[in-house]
Amino acid sequence: MVDVADKLGYFQAITGLEDPDLCTEILQAHGWDLELAISSFTSSDPHDHDPNASSSHIDGDHNLDHSTANLETNVYSPRGIHDDSELERGFRPPGIAWRIITLPISIVSGSLGLVSGAIGFGFWAAGGVLSYSLGMLGFGGGRGGSESSSSSSARLLPSSAAGEAMEFIALFDRDYGRNPFKPGFVPEGFMDALQRSRSEFKLLFVYLHSPDHPDTPAFCDGTLCNEVFVAFLNENFVAWGGSIRASEGFKMSNSLKASRFPFCAVVMPAANQRIALLQQVEGPKTPEEMIAILQRVVEDSSPVLVTARVEAEERRTNLRLREEQDAAYRAALEADQARERQRQEEEERLAREAAEAERKRKEEEEARERAEREAAEREAARVRMRQEKALALGDEPEKGPDVTQVLVRFPNGERKGRRFESNTKIQTLYDYVDSLGVLETEEYSLITNFPRTVYGRDKESMSLKDAGLHPQASLFIEIN
Repeated sequence: MVDVADKLGYFQAITGLEDPDLCTEILQAHGWDLELAISSFTSSDPHDHDPNASSSHIDGDHNLDHSTANLETNVYSPRGIHDDSELERGFRPPGIAWRIITLPISIVSGSLGLVSGAIGFGFWAAGGVLSYSLGMLGFGGGRGGSESSSSSSARLLPSSAAGEAMEFIALFDRDYGRNPFKPGFVPEGFMDALQRSRSEFKLLFVYLHSPDHPDTPAFCDGTLCNEVFVAFLNENFVAWGGSIRASEGFKMSNSLKASRFPFCAVVMPAANQRIALLQQVEGPKTPEEMIAILQRVVEDSSPVLVTARVEAEERRTNLRLREEQDAAYRAALEADQARERQRQEEEERLAREAAEAERKRKEEEEARERAEREAAEREAARVRMRQEKALALGDEPEKGPDVTQVLVRFPNGERKGRRFESNTKIQTLYDYVDSLGVLETEEYSLITNFPRTVYGRDKESMSLKDAGLHPQASLFIEIN
């Protein structure tokens, strides 16, 4: 079902018929053979036309497709310069374009894409392109028989079309490589070559090569490889060549209605999957004749090409100006944004520094308050300890044989003395010193100088008498 719908859509797009029922009947009558149906449709001639119509052309304000009848019929035979008499009579084609040719889908879809609707090609068709459009498609019963027709129906991939072009160039070089001068055929498919000619603002020179034709060797050797002709061709045209034995070359020969070889044509892009045929040359020609023919085509199309080039340059200039303006705007915007970011970052930095300073101030204040509180608590604890130890000492005993007189000298030079029972423990001496509140620390030792004896905390359980401090002793304070 999808295949049937695709064929129906293709047939409507190519023929211009909008009635789906009519298109379905035509396709059914041809066994849903798309190429056969299109070939039959485009080769029919149901209407009679004025023979003088071939010399008419459109003005700039007419449309290419002015009637459906012109889309459906082909009443004009391909006209080229067949003999010298036409050149001598000053033969000129009607306007710039001789014919508008619709390309086969397989050629259009087998390359990078059609140039239809491309910017800058509206004016290519204006000022002399014919007001009719001939649906000349390379399908079905062309020359080459059913087998060739069947083989040409395969859709070309981009690599296939380019591959055929490169194969043609290789064969041309093989057969005529002895000549130092050769046309600069592009190694691309037809649509890519057409696109190249558009981008370079040149016409496309098409050469269809028939290897078996008796006039081909002499034409290739004597004309195509002529030094003067090659220089003229490469300077003014994009050259594309194809063998009619290859798929794309065969289809182009059908589209261009090539009836005699060697066959050359000059074309330019037109809208809606079509090309404008500006000149075709059939049969052998001398280099001088070919140059004269092509020179006339170049002169006729020069205003169009110059206009296209100027307008393209204007578009590029405008685009460059817009890009420069956009770049300047973006640079100014980025500078403003950078300044704004810098201002915000500075504000955030100052805010962070202020917050950090406030945090440190609070921490220092809290630490100071905590230290003061802890110091006060320690002082209160020492006061309580002194009071408790002072109470634990009891009353000082009177002098007697069992009473020891103790004198304590502090590091600040202060002296304190008291009497103790001889059996009092050294621990009591430490409690006595602590109760006086002279020292700020509890890390100290009691010592005698002569002889030096340390009465440390390890001797607190000894009595004064056992420690040799009875009946009197003079002790010093040594801070540990």
